[in-house]
Order: sequence, then C-alpha cells, then structure tokens
Amino acid sequence: MAALDDDPPPSDLRPRGPVPISAAADRVGTTARMLRYREGLGLLPRTQEQPTGRGHRHRRFTEEDLRTIAVGLELEREFDIPPAALAFALRVLAEPEVLARVRSHGERLGRLAAAPARALDFEKQKAMRLLHGRRP
Repeated sequence: MAALDDDPPPSDLRPRGPVPISAAADRVGTTARMLRYREGLGLLPRTQEQPTGRGHRHRRFTEEDLRTIAVGLELEREFDIPPAALAFALRVLAEPEVLARVRSHGERLGRLAAAPARALDFEKQKAMRLLHGRRP
C-alpha cells in the first residue's frame, strides 16, 4: 500500500533546518512553556538569529541546540534535580566568587574537606614572612 501524501515523513527524513519552539519541544520531549522557562534560567544555547517581523524574535532551534537541550534534560533526570538546580550549578562553575562561597559553606557543614594548600601558596607565604622579618 502506498503512503499517503499527508503522512508525516519518517524521523530520519525530517527537515534539518531550524525548527520553531513547539516543534523543538516535541523533539526533546517537553513543552514550549518549559523551554521558555529553561531559557529564562540560562539553560538554552544563545541564539544567533536576528529579530524578525516587527521587532519580535521567534526563536528557532538548530539540531545542535536540540542536542544541547537533550543533554541538560538528561542531567536533570539522572541526578533528579529541577532546572533551577542545574542553572545554579552552572553559575557556581562560571563565577569564582560564588564557587568560593559555596565551597566555604560546604566546608563549614563538613560535607567538603578544606582545599589543600598549594605549593605556590606556601612559597608565597614563606617569602612574605622573610620580607616582613627583615624590616626595621
């Protein structure tokens, strides 16, 4: 029996160009609303497209965007965390001050061991002691 003209193409024959948010949501197994929420949290790749129409930007997702989103969703499922927790983890990794504060809190709680002193820090402290000891 021949396929009807209005049958959807098999998944391997899908168009490879950028897709709108509703199609992207279907492809990664979530909703457009959740994709917008994740975008607000900074969990979606930045778009390179220019605004279209009357200043409105209709986000379109490339295959690479969809793979990146799928990896984030898999992390959330694997570690049983909400999107906000993943967003904060990325912030900790990207901002050294936040990382230092979170690490300090983990050390106070006893969940993290104090960071070992580095050899260069020891040498710097030794040099400072020697310099201060020679002053009149």
